[in-house]
Amino acid sequence: MQNTSEVTARTVDFKPGERNVFLHLLTQCNLACRHCYINPAQHGTSILPKATAIDWLRLFARSERKSNLVLLGGEPTLHPDLAEIIRAAKALRYAVTVDSNGFLFHSFLERLRPDELDFLSFSLDGPDAAVNDPIRGEGVFQVCTENLRKAVALGFRTSLICTVSALNIDHLHKMPALLAELGVRRFFIQVIGLRGKSAKNDTLQVEPSRWLEAVPETARQAARLGIHVTFPKVFLEPKETFSCAGQVSENYFVFPNGRVYRCPLCEDYPIHSLVIENGQLLRRDGLNEDRFFSLRIPEGCVMNTLLQPDSIDYLPDGTPAHRISCCMLKQEYCSTVIQKLPKPSTSNML
Repeated sequence: MQNTSEVTARTVDFKPGERNVFLHLLTQCNLACRHCYINPAQHGTSILPKATAIDWLRLFARSERKSNLVLLGGEPTLHPDLAEIIRAAKALRYAVTVDSNGFLFHSFLERLRPDELDFLSFSLDGPDAAVNDPIRGEGVFQVCTENLRKAVALGFRTSLICTVSALNIDHLHKMPALLAELGVRRFFIQVIGLRGKSAKNDTLQVEPSRWLEAVPETARQAARLGIHVTFPKVFLEPKETFSCAGQVSENYFVFPNGRVYRCPLCEDYPIHSLVIENGQLLRRDGLNEDRFFSLRIPEGCVMNTLLQPDSIDYLPDGTPAHRISCCMLKQEYCSTVIQKLPKPSTSNML
């Protein structure tokens, strides 16, 4: 019997009732990445005290079923009480992921057991220092990969995020080999958004044809190495129906100043649909993001069309060349082991 692997690709549909909470514990960071989406003027500059962070987590927790929680910054390991916040989140039935730039401050790996965290996610934007460091900072590649190796050796479940831009897309195909060598088994390829610094620098954007040429092929390469790959769908196929995650699943993007967005594209603007005030989660009145989720337009995502109109190309007849999917819609590539029976020998056939 022979084992072979087969790569399968599928669109990960929104799950009704699924709840994903993205909590920014602070906006401070030790790095100054060229595509950083954090906007202190809109997101605040404070660090959430441990008690406040846990109180806020209670607002979104459900006793009857698990919710997904991603702890973010800035750099979340700069928070001195991150380990205690993670333990409190687990007690509230969250599946917890920490997104880190890899510097892992406050002896983070020593203060938490691997079984207390669902995933520790690292960020790298290139397969080597020559590509990564001009984007994320000098010396970052070495520090991040050293700490990633340490985390893997200690038994933490690790993943890696790569934000694709014009600065690194030509080197994306080299990432799967690096992940395999590091022992990482989950790979998130992220599209660069027109938010924060990127909104002021459109030279970082990738042409649709280049994205479609490079990203799926890299995902296939990684899947052949046994790495589970996820990336934004970005462009819908002609027969696919547009759907907005804001109307199906529950996604909350929470910032230290109490703003709670349902759509990440809106985070540069004060149009958040919810706010945390005096320990309560309150819905805001007025023409905010959630009022647009039900609109149907030829371009697909209405928020992308309103906030990032330059990302859409049009044909001579005025129809969009590509329809933009909801930014929460994902494409997934993974490998499946296929057991094949040997062909019967002709000498044994009647």
